[in-house]
Amino acid sequence: MKTRTGAEIALDVLADEGVEVIFGYPGGAIMPLYDALYSHDVRHILVRHEAAAAFAASGYARTTGRTGVCMATSGPGATNLVTGIADALLDNVPLVAITGQVRSSMMGTDAFQEIDIVGITQAITKRSEVVRNVQDIEPALRAAFKSARGPRPGTALVDLPSDVLKARLERRAFTRDASTDYAGTSRNDTAAQQGDLRQAHAVSVKAAVEALRRATRPLIMVGGGARWSGATAAYRALLRLLGVPHCATLHGLGCSDPCDPLFLGMAGMHGTRRANLAIEQTDCLVALGMRFDDRITGDPQTFAPNARDIIHADIDASEFGKTVRVDIALHGDLRGTIEQLNARLRTTVMHVGSEWLRLTLAPSASLPIDASQDRYLSATDALDSFFAALPTDAIVTTDVGQHQMWAAQRVSPRDMTSFISSGGLGSMGFGLPAAIGAQIAHPNRPVFAVVGDGGFQMSMAELATLRRYNLPVKILLIDNAHLGMVRQWQELFFDCRYSETQLPENPDFTLLARAYDINSKRVDARSNLAEAMGRFIREPRAALLHCSCYPHENVWPIIPAGTSVGHMMDGSPA
Repeated sequence: MKTRTGAEIALDVLADEGVEVIFGYPGGAIMPLYDALYSHDVRHILVRHEAAAAFAASGYARTTGRTGVCMATSGPGATNLVTGIADALLDNVPLVAITGQVRSSMMGTDAFQEIDIVGITQAITKRSEVVRNVQDIEPALRAAFKSARGPRPGTALVDLPSDVLKARLERRAFTRDASTDYAGTSRNDTAAQQGDLRQAHAVSVKAAVEALRRATRPLIMVGGGARWSGATAAYRALLRLLGVPHCATLHGLGCSDPCDPLFLGMAGMHGTRRANLAIEQTDCLVALGMRFDDRITGDPQTFAPNARDIIHADIDASEFGKTVRVDIALHGDLRGTIEQLNARLRTTVMHVGSEWLRLTLAPSASLPIDASQDRYLSATDALDSFFAALPTDAIVTTDVGQHQMWAAQRVSPRDMTSFISSGGLGSMGFGLPAAIGAQIAHPNRPVFAVVGDGGFQMSMAELATLRRYNLPVKILLIDNAHLGMVRQWQELFFDCRYSETQLPENPDFTLLARAYDINSKRVDARSNLAEAMGRFIREPRAALLHCSCYPHENVWPIIPAGTSVGHMMDGSPA
């Protein structure tokens, strides 16, 4: 009977799991797998740093709903994946990392490039294991994909020693349930053992509908859980039935119809004033697929202080009451839960107070900005121009920092695949690699990476990846010659003691892009912004628009960490 190496078996399993592309970087211990890849149909994208492999796999997963896969060798290759793995876990992104390991006989001897990556990643994966025998490769990979996919998506890692990858095994037909007796309970999946999560408990659904019916100031808030449950259509149907104001977390952006007049914008630390004031005043808050993290709640003790009922729907029962009190818990798959709510609400009469609608939906002033620096290009002007000209089918990824919050305040994504950002971990360097993953997943959609000068310099080597694969990703660079968000906090909360946040030695980013044969242009004045932005957005190839901006512009509004809406700052003189 024909035999297959462990490496060939691993790739066959990946293909059988529906994997079309792997993002990775080769090395010694993983070399047998790369050798098998040479003649295999699974596509590989060579990045220029392993962290970018994890971020790119995450961008692929966030825009497709499918499991992203990244790969690296042992030692530094594996440890360079760690930030991207942690980032995906905190944002509930399905991601499987595959790492090479030294020969089994050398493990535990401090061999060259040996590191206990399983031990390192146990806290940032739902499942992490080393495979000791070639016959265990298939069940280990099956278990990893099963765990990564849910019920609550997350990360898994499989560590493959080089001798196990070289070992041979008789070829046999795959068994789809190979992981049945192999997979133990994974982190965040204990909820799956509590019953069928496709349906929330009918009694709780009935209680939620009754709470909504008696509310006069109801508010809906949606989070990233809607992405992974495919709940967008059901959520928009719920909003049509209720006709109430609603807002979103950073990861919930795109779940509401972008033209919905009842949408109040993003809530939280840098959310819109009216979204945060609505949370302060609501008497019934319905939170769907979100975890009440500190960037949303501020001080949990003063969050939604007037809410008689807080209704929380989530796939993970451990989230209920973890941060804020929950009066009605809806445990189950979010799409199924919302569909149950919709079925009951079709026969329910809502009594939303007209005063509530008047207060929340009153015409709001423009987002506060630092507009006094007329001789400089404003970052907010650049982003306003960008989003005004953006194609409706575009995918936008961001890095982390001020530009991220300015973008989140302004974006109107058509769906939850159209705006991608690092939330829970807040990883600088995320924007460009995530855009690469999104472009690989959606070759016919325009993809833009909005980055800052700090974060871009953490992953700008990926310009080589754009060139290698002729990817038409376009990079909008907001350059204020500072680590802008940290500088803003130093200004507001550390008496303007600007410690290590100035970046006066930034390179000429346009020359850098041209070195990789990428079209680039610099703009530093409002007078030529519109023309430059138009050319940039219409460019069919990869491009970089370097916006040299006022260095001391701040993101407004801001609710200082650990405080309540009453402490909101908007840049107005005290």
